[in-house]
Amino acid sequence: MFKWFGKKSPEAPPQPATEESASAAGSVATAPPSETSKPDGAFAELKAAVSMTGKSIVGKIFGLLKESEITDEVIDEIEEVLIRADVGLDTATLITDRIRKQKDQLGTSEKLMAFLKQEFADILTPFEKANQLVYKPGAMNVYLVVGVNGAGKTTFIGKLANRFIREGKKVVIGAGDTFRAAAEEQLEVWAQRSGAGFIGAGDTKDPAAVMFEALKQARETGADVVLLDTAGRLQNKFNLMEELRKVRKVIDQGMPDGANMESLLVLDATTGQNALKQASVFKETVDLSGVVLTKLDGSAKGGVILTIAKEYKLPVKMVGVGEGIDDLKDFHAQEFIDALFEK
Repeated sequence: MFKWFGKKSPEAPPQPATEESASAAGSVATAPPSETSKPDGAFAELKAAVSMTGKSIVGKIFGLLKESEITDEVIDEIEEVLIRADVGLDTATLITDRIRKQKDQLGTSEKLMAFLKQEFADILTPFEKANQLVYKPGAMNVYLVVGVNGAGKTTFIGKLANRFIREGKKVVIGAGDTFRAAAEEQLEVWAQRSGAGFIGAGDTKDPAAVMFEALKQARETGADVVLLDTAGRLQNKFNLMEELRKVRKVIDQGMPDGANMESLLVLDATTGQNALKQASVFKETVDLSGVVLTKLDGSAKGGVILTIAKEYKLPVKMVGVGEGIDDLKDFHAQEFIDALFEK
């Protein structure tokens, strides 16, 4: 039997304990359902979150240049720094090849750092318009959340539900990870404390049935937002992908006309390039629209953001910058770059 409930949202719902310790995480293409104005400390907060990545990229490269000319050997070391910070091999090679071609014009550390900053911007800013969670007013907005166990899916869904509800949206959560019982329990706690409607698996083990029921309840109650969790076990990729294809088909059939749909891949920033192997598994199966990068504040591998954009052609929609319930932030490419290079 499915479970359903909803209640009035409290002013500041506390964050429930979870096994996943992640901090995740207008009309189509409008501003996301987020903070309408940035607090004065927002940049400092972002700078603190990317400080480990900044030290692993900008700090080390600046150290290489402090007492050295820009030689081929130094450029090789820069390439190694980029790769160690989990900028992908192809992206790191592309950047350092461009440095080699212009090394005579980049005679000082300041010029080279400015060049690198512009290179990062050239990679990320083409996705700037897509670096926003799409929300369509007056329509049902469905967010399918995929990713492996431990990446932070459950916490991301809970925090996003809380965020939407604080903005006055009506939210339904569908616990489609029928494989891991703890995922349903954690989502149910998030739903109870935030005031979201909740559809649990009950006696069924069919995630598509959960999705169907969640969409049905959303239509019947006039919900603005539907957040759908999925299983994250990759040890049997074929079965998981077949399951996700079925889930996606049910969602497409169950959404009303004019609904907005996004498929979001949750990645753990601390796993760097290893996380990106997941992108190729999920990308075509559920037609990914973007990435949510969790645990950015605990990682020196934030360079993976460049690889996500350059090599996987996916926008980063949101990032987790801390453990707090409000530490789920929209991703802005230029702010990320400025924070990374801030001394």
